[in-house]
Amino acid sequence: MDISVELTLTPLQNDFEKPIINFIKKLRASKFTVLENPLSTQVYGDYDGVMKLLTEEVRTAFENEEHILLTMKIVKSDRSNHEPTY
Repeated sequence: MDISVELTLTPLQNDFEKPIINFIKKLRASKFTVLENPLSTQVYGDYDGVMKLLTEEVRTAFENEEHILLTMKIVKSDRSNHEPTY
C-alpha cells in the first residue's frame, strides 16, 4: 500500500534551521520520493518502508533537540504526481 506523508518539523529554539536541514537530508538519502516546499516536506512510497524511515529519523531528531514539534499528515495513496484540475 502506497502512502503520501506531509511533515513539518519545528524545533522550538532560536537556532532552528540546522535540525530541519539535517532531517530533510536524511529523508532525501532514502529510496523514497521526497518533495519540499517552504512550509513542509512530503515523502511518498510504500507504507511499511516510509513508516520505518520516519520512525528512525523522527526519533533521531527528537533525541538531538530538547524541544521540537512534528506535524504529520498521512494519505493512503501516492499523491506525488497530483495535478490540480482547477
